[in-house]
Amino acid sequence: MRLDRFLGNLPDFNRRNSRLLLASGRVRVDGQVVRDGCSEIREFSRIEVDGRILQPGRAALYFMLHKPAGVVSATRHERHRTVLDLLDEPDRQGLHLAGRLDLGTTGLLLLTNDGHWSRRITHPRYKLAKVYYVETAEPIGEEYIETFARGLYFAFEDLVTQPAHLELLGSHSARLTLFEGRYHQVKRMFGYFRNPVLRLHRESMGPLRLESELPPGHYRPLTSEEIQLI
Repeated sequence: MRLDRFLGNLPDFNRRNSRLLLASGRVRVDGQVVRDGCSEIREFSRIEVDGRILQPGRAALYFMLHKPAGVVSATRHERHRTVLDLLDEPDRQGLHLAGRLDLGTTGLLLLTNDGHWSRRITHPRYKLAKVYYVETAEPIGEEYIETFARGLYFAFEDLVTQPAHLELLGSHSARLTLFEGRYHQVKRMFGYFRNPVLRLHRESMGPLRLESELPPGHYRPLTSEEIQLI
């Protein structure tokens, strides 16, 4: 939101006196005097007028988690442990998932309290690549490659999936790259060939790759460089 709009929406101010406050240097954002009302602010910004705190601001949090099987990709669940239960963080209840994984699926999960950042990961228009390692019950044939690249029709959503890239690794294993995240998408794609998925593991999301030294059930904060990659 623009700073002048934020100030003008408060009950104690209006557009005119907001402009005067800005021009006189009485508004601070994150400790710095800001005179330009067009400056963009976020929910993490600390905003003050004459030392009075209008928005306290808060820390932006970003975590990489190695999700184990049997843990739900949710913030609450009646029967299963959730991914939030794996985090030893005081502000974990304010986090949300940037892309979910099924109960039995393992691998990379990203958690944050930054909605703008997570939308760049999950929204289809950004076409962020998500890479999965897949093991199946039946052999995976060459015909899978062309079929997945062409797209599959999902009747429930009445849509055709975006082109996906399949790399064969063995007779029953492959690496699949998707650019969207439909419900049970990987299992449904292999289900087209009546080939059940036995193991599914997400290796990466865009430029962020799950580290081999991060054990299942463990997590770490993202670095500032990793955050900027998204």
